[in-house]
Amino acid sequence: MTAEVDPDTIRSVGKLQIRSVRAPLDDPETAEAAVDVLKAMEAMGLLADDVDELTLDVVRSVATRAAEAGVGESAAASLRSTASRSPDRAAAALRELQRALEGSPLPAFEWPAMIELFGVERLAELVGVSVASLRRYAADQRPTPDVVAARLHLIARIVAELRGAYSEVGVRRWFERTRSLLGGRSPDSLLSGEWDPDGGDAERVLALARSITASPTT
Repeated sequence: MTAEVDPDTIRSVGKLQIRSVRAPLDDPETAEAAVDVLKAMEAMGLLADDVDELTLDVVRSVATRAAEAGVGESAAASLRSTASRSPDRAAAALRELQRALEGSPLPAFEWPAMIELFGVERLAELVGVSVASLRRYAADQRPTPDVVAARLHLIARIVAELRGAYSEVGVRRWFERTRSLLGGRSPDSLLSGEWDPDGGDAERVLALARSITASPTT
């Protein structure tokens, strides 16, 4: 008998298909920091190439790409230095880059990445804009309002947390399913209308997504 597999929990690979790890990234803390950065960059649309090997050259390259987009310049410089050959120094620079990514909405990159995942209509619902407006923002025909950019960025951060635990179908369904930790509501019911990307509901949804690494069945 062939066991049925829930497609929601098939691990998503996307551009990240890491098969080998080299020093100094073979240190567990450093590897975790590197993977967190790579997941964030993929969700934000900043990861240009597939990654199948975790090396210092790879993280230097992705950090340089982030810096070119205006994010984490000092972290990129730290990773380029010879000191980054130390696992502790590399981990510190990667955590700095992760914090910079978390605080830096980049709608020009995030619109295409999130449209590819959710589709135009679904994404418009999640960020609280009309389909017509979303198309104009994504095509750079009109600047993305700050609050919309912040909502889009929060969605990308949530997706980054879910990557590796769910398939793309599973990521989309995760937003739709009710959760006991959200008071029996679904993430997308809290992230609806003109929701506040800095508000308590947004933080609760992000925290729930972060808990996936500790509890894959959440």
